[in-house]
Amino acid sequence: MAAQKIFILGIESSCDDTAAAVLYNGKILSNVVATQEIHKKYGGVVPELASRAHQQNIVPVIHEALKQAGISKKELSAIAFTKGPGLMGSLLVGTSFAKSLSLGLNIPLLDINHMQAHILAHFIEEEEFEKPKFPFLALTISGGHTQIVKVSDYFKMEVIGQTLDDAVGEAFDKSAKILGLPYPGGPLVDKYAQKGDPKAFLFPKPKVGDLDFSFSGLKTSILYFVQKQVKEDPDFIQKNLEDICASIQYTIIKILMDKLKKAVKQTGITQIAIAGGVSANSGIRKTLKEAEGKYQWKTFIPKFEYTTDNAAMIAIAGHYKYLVQDFADLGVTANARIKM
Repeated sequence: MAAQKIFILGIESSCDDTAAAVLYNGKILSNVVATQEIHKKYGGVVPELASRAHQQNIVPVIHEALKQAGISKKELSAIAFTKGPGLMGSLLVGTSFAKSLSLGLNIPLLDINHMQAHILAHFIEEEEFEKPKFPFLALTISGGHTQIVKVSDYFKMEVIGQTLDDAVGEAFDKSAKILGLPYPGGPLVDKYAQKGDPKAFLFPKPKVGDLDFSFSGLKTSILYFVQKQVKEDPDFIQKNLEDICASIQYTIIKILMDKLKKAVKQTGITQIAIAGGVSANSGIRKTLKEAEGKYQWKTFIPKFEYTTDNAAMIAIAGHYKYLVQDFADLGVTANARIKM
């Protein structure tokens, strides 16, 4: 019997990136992302502008994904799209388009949880990348989420720790804003941190219960510290930028690692994967790699292109849903606050 040919089109529109990807039996044929530059001048994502840009980008992005994959839309097996969580206006654009395309082509529709997809990005067929084995712990870190997830199967995931206030990506971006760095500031903090002394300045670590996180207090302490130093020396940031960034990054990584070590101790699971936009951070990637030798963990770090919002992760989640025939009906709606 010939092997089944499964072509999945993934559509991602949860925030400010319009993305489309085509997977063939779990392998990437194309992964196209249109980034919205307009938000930079506002210092953050403006939801109304994001949804308008998605409307402009979605057709050309999907057309390009099919073109790069070298297939026609008639060859698609199913359409996978981000149901949530995310910005409601942005999600509606992807959801409506996916439903229309599914109806027009008379092929199944697959609704995907964005946060589950970040974790499942580890299962995209890549020769040089090993896949985690169940069960494993996933640290999902992004602009909107910070979670420790116990992953027992492709869609059996339990959040065992999460942020009580701000997400780690927000902590990076807000810290960058305090330092006068442009949006998005997280990657710039990482860039300057690589040349600085991580122990130059001491910032407090929040005391919150068990496996949960909190970053609002850290943000406030960074703000007060910078304000005090600038009052004494107006050029303080300019003179110490690399050391400040290194100290902020060191503190954030310490918070994440302390909770991760606790989770390993509690669950006995030593396979650790990271996922989400902040997993592109060089300091986090390096620290996690070092943990393999230090704590005898097995760690899994995704390719850079699968860390930030992308449609390849939506398509691979769709692939696994397709295998078990877990289809959505046309009454499915976007959900901005969907849980894991």
